[in-house]
Amino acid sequence: MTRWKTYLILLVVMATWGLNVVATKQLVAEFSPITMTAFRILTAGLFVLLFLRSIGQLPKLTKSHLKLIVTAGTFNVVAHHGLLALGLTQTTATNAGLILGLGPLLTSLLSIKLIGNHLSTFQWIGLLLGFSGVTLVVLSGSSGIGISIGDPIVFLSILSQAISFILIRKGASTLDARALTGWMMVYGSLILFVLGLIFEPHGLAQMWHGDGQIWTIFFASAIIASGIGHMIYNRSIQSIGPVETSIFLNFNPLFSLIGATIFLDEHITSFQLIGFGLIVLGVLLGARVLEMILSHRKKRPNKMIAH
Repeated sequence: MTRWKTYLILLVVMATWGLNVVATKQLVAEFSPITMTAFRILTAGLFVLLFLRSIGQLPKLTKSHLKLIVTAGTFNVVAHHGLLALGLTQTTATNAGLILGLGPLLTSLLSIKLIGNHLSTFQWIGLLLGFSGVTLVVLSGSSGIGISIGDPIVFLSILSQAISFILIRKGASTLDARALTGWMMVYGSLILFVLGLIFEPHGLAQMWHGDGQIWTIFFASAIIASGIGHMIYNRSIQSIGPVETSIFLNFNPLFSLIGATIFLDEHITSFQLIGFGLIVLGVLLGARVLEMILSHRKKRPNKMIAH
């Protein structure tokens, strides 16, 4: 797959993840969050594994694979989703949105420290512009911001996810990222299920309620957003690296707001439109799109002279 195709597919994934925020709001209003998340991720993981088996690309696991699955799954699924669910109960959506917007920056810093990546000046500018855009989008839709007890918990959640991206990149040489995604989800969902039994004693009983519409939303969220979405995202980490892949996360609040506008009758402000512009420019710089365009233009005259 070419880099440009990867970028386009990542953009589609971000759209599904943004719309999935609206779906998740409906799901947590109907079910207990940790228990529901455990079942949703388990459904996603089983879908990924069955899909890979159906096309003959599900590899046999070794002991080293199991270690990678447990380590990456603990950070990517258990810590990220568990801490996020806990943190969101003790902070505002505004604070959480701003903290989650640090994801690409944290991933970039960790990639420099742990796998020796080097970022260009354009990429650093892109990261800062992207976070600025996320800040405008989130703050312009709120009535204020203050420190909440859940803020450090949400920060640990996004830090755990950033660490998992590095682990996925490092483990990609030994296990296909798609298979790793499926096994991580199955392992992580089982741990979350146990945590749900502890912290949400009535959560399992609530899962038996809900009409056809809410279950349609559940399976769409699990299979399309979580299963297919994470399989593609983690494969992109293997293909183009954690930094360029994570910069696309800045699109999440953009598509979330579009989804909220369409389905929840919320309104987009002028400041949010400015934020959208910063996000798009930040992604173009952070993903090195502008660098590649400029490099291509510099090479074109040379080719013409050579002919």
